Amino acid sequence: MHDLRHSPGAFPNVSLRWLLSAAAIAILGAIFCAWLTLCLLFWQGSWQLLYHPKSAIARTPAGAGLTFETIHFAATETGTTQLTGWWIPAPAARNTVLYLHGADGNLSDTINTLAALHAQNLAVFAIDYRGYGQSQPILSAGHPNEKQLRQDAEWALTWLTLTRNTPAKTIVVYGTGLGANLATELAADHSELAGIILDQPQQDPLAAIFNDSRSHLVPAHWLVKDRYDLSAAAASLRIPSLWLFAQPNPGAKAQNPSAYEADLSKKTAVWLNAPVTADPNFSESLHRWLDDL
Repeated sequence: MHDLRHSPGAFPNVSLRWLLSAAAIAILGAIFCAWLTLCLLFWQGSWQLLYHPKSAIARTPAGAGLTFETIHFAATETGTTQLTGWWIPAPAARNTVLYLHGADGNLSDTINTLAALHAQNLAVFAIDYRGYGQSQPILSAGHPNEKQLRQDAEWALTWLTLTRNTPAKTIVVYGTGLGANLATELAADHSELAGIILDQPQQDPLAAIFNDSRSHLVPAHWLVKDRYDLSAAAASLRIPSLWLFAQPNPGAKAQNPSAYEADLSKKTAVWLNAPVTADPNFSESLHRWLDDL
């Protein structure tokens, strides 16, 4: 048998440069795989920087002395309803409010606002998006996102106009926080509505994601599809709008955001103490605006 130990070509010398190149390629490959994993984790979890849903309902309108009906709607082909809302009627109401809450909590955190609106003799239909409250849970609906919330708002408007037979010209969309951005997108596509009320809309809601330190390690703007471009939606409004802003800290100057300037419709800006619906001037401002519709 030939002895390989004495064969001069059996184990050729490997250059140090080749070894270093191979090691560098292996290290770069490992780093790239780790970066891809980080991108995947960011893509899967970045929504939690913006949306903070709760499923437990701690309060209902009954706690504020309001008569209401729980509405389950937006049924799938199998008959399973995806959304839950509260219908709060008002006697001889001239207008109906479609209420869209913000990115945190659920409907049980909106009772004070709903009561303040109802006090103006407004019928109110308030909804929880999928992933919030008693609407379809996250595990089956997927995590909240702009496209999904936009569809939820459309379904709510359809329930009012087709199921409840509410004339679109009597419907006012009211949004709070991120819900105000969503309401602006909805109203921009429905010029037949009576008007829109934006309660502390967010000029740059995605800052919560893009300013996070982890977003600088990945192509965040490519991975995150949500935008909630308030200025673009405001520029497309063709119905009267009421913008409610919280007074800035003492010493700071109150200045209308650029989105307000982009709104070319009939508009009104009101600065109130936070929470704006608890400010004594809220009722007067809202009443005056509604009378002018």
